[in-house]
Amino acid sequence: MFSIDRSTIYLYQKPIHINKSFEGLSTLVQESFPGQLLTGRSFIFLNRYHNKMKILYWDCDGFVIFYKRLEKGRFYVGSDGKSELTRREFQMLFEGIKPEKLERRFSLKK
Repeated sequence: MFSIDRSTIYLYQKPIHINKSFEGLSTLVQESFPGQLLTGRSFIFLNRYHNKMKILYWDCDGFVIFYKRLEKGRFYVGSDGKSELTRREFQMLFEGIKPEKLERRFSLKK
């Protein structure tokens, strides 16, 4: 199972041509998230039909791309236009879960 640590996770809002590779995806990151490319953050890209996903991140000595294709259904992205995802939101997106209501019961932070 692919896992993302607690670093920041960014969602690229526009659909991409899924054949883009390291250079194409890193160019999109530089344009949309300036200065974030080599920071260890993860960047998520979806195709037009939201059934294919690529994740790009820098692991201190090179780029890594993960690619996932859903056989049925699609990846559900909220309509709020939010670019930064929490780890929980990413996990639900990655698993193809459509969140109806995302609310914590409590929080230890004040």
